[in-house]
Amino acid sequence: MSQKKVDNYKERKANRKSEQKKEKFYDILEKVVGILVCVALVAWIGYSVYDKVTEKDASEVQQTVMDTSALDNYVSGISAETAE
Repeated sequence: MSQKKVDNYKERKANRKSEQKKEKFYDILEKVVGILVCVALVAWIGYSVYDKVTEKDASEVQQTVMDTSALDNYVSGISAETAE
């Protein structure tokens, strides 16, 4: 039993440098991928906001003309009745 533990320790010790390199590589890879995801998210949000802002500026203005003389006559008639 003891010899088995010693053999395991020697094997882990022999592979320690390669395991540390691999672990360091994966840590750096995780950071880079996380940063890329954050940059992509910020760029997407920025583009969406920019698109919404420019959409309002580029929209076509449509004017509507309405004849409100009948409404004005009605309101003035009500005003004249309440004044009496």
